[in-house]
Amino acid sequence: MIASWYDQQGPAAEVLRFGDLPDPVPGPGEVRVRVTVSGVNPGDTKKRRGWLGSSMPYPRVVPHSDAAGVVDAVGEGADARLAGRRVWVYGAQSYRSHGTAAQYTVVPADLAVPLPDHLSDDLGASLGIPGVTAHRTVFADGPVDGKVVLVHGVLGAVGSMAAQLAHWAGATVIGTVRRGTDVERVDPAVIDHTVALDGADPAAAIRAFAPEGVERVIEVALSDNADLDCAVVRNDAVIAGYATRADRTGIPFWPLLFNNVTLRLFGSDDFPVEARRQAARDLTAAAAVGALGVATAARYPLSDLAKAHEHVDAGVHGRVLVDVPQP
Repeated sequence: MIASWYDQQGPAAEVLRFGDLPDPVPGPGEVRVRVTVSGVNPGDTKKRRGWLGSSMPYPRVVPHSDAAGVVDAVGEGADARLAGRRVWVYGAQSYRSHGTAAQYTVVPADLAVPLPDHLSDDLGASLGIPGVTAHRTVFADGPVDGKVVLVHGVLGAVGSMAAQLAHWAGATVIGTVRRGTDVERVDPAVIDHTVALDGADPAAAIRAFAPEGVERVIEVALSDNADLDCAVVRNDAVIAGYATRADRTGIPFWPLLFNNVTLRLFGSDDFPVEARRQAARDLTAAAAVGALGVATAARYPLSDLAKAHEHVDAGVHGRVLVDVPQP
């Protein structure tokens, strides 16, 4: 099969290779997916760079966890009805060496989720890590129907999906963007109120819309926003953090304690199995009724994977997709 891979960590243009690798074979409980579109996540490029001192987990890594494609082989014990089905894939390179930057990827059968016929491969390849993470941050502490949910970084991959899922589930959604010039890019059909963090008083702007405070916070930059979150939460709120800008985060402990705030931290590679499965079901259901969409920022052929990785490393909004040549 044609694939892209790296045998050592480093800059994309220096370490990513493109060529032929052996076709993988599904083992017990696994399926093989013929990949049509592979999705690139920041986590994929961080692994390649050796972020936070991480080392090569395997001698060779075929990157990427997300994809859309068609199941073309089924291992012993896997559901034979998946054969020939269009699917979206998540977690392919989580604790495995070979992800979706290849013509074929092999995953446990429950990581290949049937994709409704009317949904595009591009959307399917965009649901994985951002969608499952967004779902977990929104729903880990129960339903949000009737609640006020603050989503930071609402133009980002996870933030956008979190806002859409919260809206789909009946929440009032407040979204934040970094700059006032970004406000016009936010979809008012999903976001009830948008606040620019470079404004004079973001906390007052949030409180003006939610005077009793917000019940859930979806947090992309805990190190930056901890004080702001503390100023706008109501008693018994939950702050769900999936990322931070600084490794060490100063937490306003006593104000959060007096508000009985729960701080949850989420790492997508290690979500409970049933939580991942529920996320997959809900993401597919929301997408099927048009409640979930993803903006594509750029796409590249698999042969230009280094450029795709560099695009993601530049911190752009929107999904970066990779077209995989068909065998």
